[in-house]
Amino acid sequence: MSNQLIFVIILALVFEFINGMRDSSNIVATMISSRAFRPQTALGITAVAEFLGPFLFGVTVAKTVGSDIVDARLLTLDALVACLLAAIIWNLVTWFMGIPSSSSHALIGGLIGVVAFTAGIGAINLRGIYKVLIGLFLSPLAGFAVGFLVLRLIYFLVRHASPNINQFFKRAQFFTAVGLALSHGTNDAQKTMGIITLSLLIGGVIGQFVVPLWVIVVSASIMALGTALGGWRLIRTLGGKFYKIRPVHSFATQLTSAFVILAASFGGAPVSTTQVVSSAIVGVGSSERFGKVRWSVVSDILTAWVVTIPVSGLISAGIYWFIVQVMGRS
Repeated sequence: MSNQLIFVIILALVFEFINGMRDSSNIVATMISSRAFRPQTALGITAVAEFLGPFLFGVTVAKTVGSDIVDARLLTLDALVACLLAAIIWNLVTWFMGIPSSSSHALIGGLIGVVAFTAGIGAINLRGIYKVLIGLFLSPLAGFAVGFLVLRLIYFLVRHASPNINQFFKRAQFFTAVGLALSHGTNDAQKTMGIITLSLLIGGVIGQFVVPLWVIVVSASIMALGTALGGWRLIRTLGGKFYKIRPVHSFATQLTSAFVILAASFGGAPVSTTQVVSSAIVGVGSSERFGKVRWSVVSDILTAWVVTIPVSGLISAGIYWFIVQVMGRS
């Protein structure tokens, strides 16, 4: 491997670490807020399940990210550097501000931005990008709708239960949290696998787009490590700023999110765990009472979702311009 290729792989793993650290909040926020688990216990369970996800459910999403959006022959390693740096910068900015924006949007936006800048819009595979955008933008709607219906169904099924049913919802979160973490590891870790495999293809290390086993192991391990450390700023946002989370809300949110993310993963569509979980939280809260949700917080998050792809795309194009024009590389 060349030094340039090694640098791309390191950047991809840095992105994966930050992604795991940020997105851990999506998995554990509600179970911590509902007092089902202590924070470190919740993060430990999540980290192990996220590591196992890609091994249990395959790498279909990695192929979508790495080969279905753009032809590898139109990319360079410098272009991937620009894409990854843009995604990392945007993730760090939104993390510092405590805004649960989408790492997936940032990565896809960075990739689209640098490809459009270097080879033009026509170089983007529209069929692949449609698949990506449909997954990214429809999954929050699915999260809201399914969350709304799931809570209604739960309330119907336990309508004659005593208050002790809350203990069931606390204990049952172990299974829903594991399911959500497995789905997150399955979907999100594969995005980095796709970028690393794409870089290996561009660098001439492999002859066709096939994800090597070591890429799966390293990517899953780095995401699990980031998850274990946790993203406490975002845990506070997701766990308490929408409304007061009770055990039934957490159970319904995790069940909804795991279902939506796994369904997308089997279809090879990369989705934003942040979007799915946030929209599921809102859907569950709205199902109980629309006035229960702090809609001003929802508005702030929606704004971040809308601007992430274009902003990360512009940052990516700007970084690539700097690499070529200022550093004199091509």
